[in-house]
Amino acid sequence: MNSVLKLTATVLDAPDAQTLARFYRDLLGWPLRDDEPGWATLRPADGGAGLSFQTEPDYQRPTWPAADGKQRMMAHLDILVDDLETAGAHAVALGATLADFQPQEGVRVYLDPAGHPFCLFLEGW
Repeated sequence: MNSVLKLTATVLDAPDAQTLARFYRDLLGWPLRDDEPGWATLRPADGGAGLSFQTEPDYQRPTWPAADGKQRMMAHLDILVDDLETAGAHAVALGATLADFQPQEGVRVYLDPAGHPFCLFLEGW
């Protein structure tokens, strides 16, 4: 293969791209790079792959855990933290919700304001 391939971002649909982008900007501390109607992008300072958000008028919140007949999650974010309680409190203060179902120790599942599950986890999990 002679082409260069580089993953630049994961894109999350949401009822409002800017609202969800602000949540993850504040959660991760990443600067907003693109901000236009229906689209926003965050990129880490180290230049790695970022997160993008697009407004989807027909967006349906995923169900966690999965349930028959309900919109299932298609992906989730794993976020390494050094303190689950502190990071979780920060996420909740920004608008996340601790999921009722928690599958394992050392990992906490939260739902972002648009309902996407994301995991905060300690090293080694």
